[in-house]
Amino acid sequence: MTRHARNCTAGAVYTYHEKKKDAQASGYGTNTQRVGKDSIKDFDCCSLTLQPCRNPVVTKDGYLFDKEAILEYIITKKNEYSRKLKEFEKQKRKEETELAELAAAEERSKLNNFLKTEKNIVSAPIKAFKSDPLKVEKPSVSNMTEGRDKHLPSFWIPSKTPEAKDKSLKKPDKTIYCPVSGKPLKPKDLIDVKFTQVKDPDDKKALIVKENRYMCAVTHDILSNSVPCAVIRTTGDIVTMECVEKIIKKDWIHPLTGEKLKEEDVIPLQRGGTGYSTTNNNLEGKHERPVLQA
Repeated sequence: MTRHARNCTAGAVYTYHEKKKDAQASGYGTNTQRVGKDSIKDFDCCSLTLQPCRNPVVTKDGYLFDKEAILEYIITKKNEYSRKLKEFEKQKRKEETELAELAAAEERSKLNNFLKTEKNIVSAPIKAFKSDPLKVEKPSVSNMTEGRDKHLPSFWIPSKTPEAKDKSLKKPDKTIYCPVSGKPLKPKDLIDVKFTQVKDPDDKKALIVKENRYMCAVTHDILSNSVPCAVIRTTGDIVTMECVEKIIKKDWIHPLTGEKLKEEDVIPLQRGGTGYSTTNNNLEGKHERPVLQA
């Protein structure tokens, strides 16, 4: 009688433990791991470089970028659009040339057929030594006759396989999209951000080493990934959402400058995360490995 344990082979059911153990040993399947705080960017870090921003800007959706990084991204996308547009126009000109050549060849073929018909007043001469003059010769099925040997397909070169077709290019999209949200992005939509540094005369550390680097411009509360923040669009100041709810929304006046604000002037800042479920929605990272095909 076999032993009763997790590795028992007498059971008819392939248990979860056995499947997980075999998947780990074979190198196939999907590994999942909980994402911790060290795997998530800080609230003042660029969404592209994942480093603290030197010249921060924010989009209308609240995603923070370093100005140099996001402008370089926009320029790269514009250059890519120009390159794709040139390739598309080149292919279009090639297709137009091929269509014109086909039309010209068809006209020449019609003209040749007409001239051949006009010149042949009598029927074609009959071969004297042919056994059956009424029998029509069938074309050869060989691939080596009638010049077909020069146009044979190749199963070793991808571009010459029988199924190979020229890839048709589509007209590229001129719109540049945000690398995080996927929404249209324009350089004029970027808003400069001003972080208020924590003023502690006793702390002589460099700014990038400090744990508490920035604070709310109004209440002077310490900012972190666990503190919801917002950007005031008119001035670029960073304030906490608590300040927005309790102070700004009372009369919609900027606490620092006294100017009138609108609801769209307050942009919630997208935070990186803390590793806790109360702050983040998805804290699981997946690593997909090859899957066995049946």
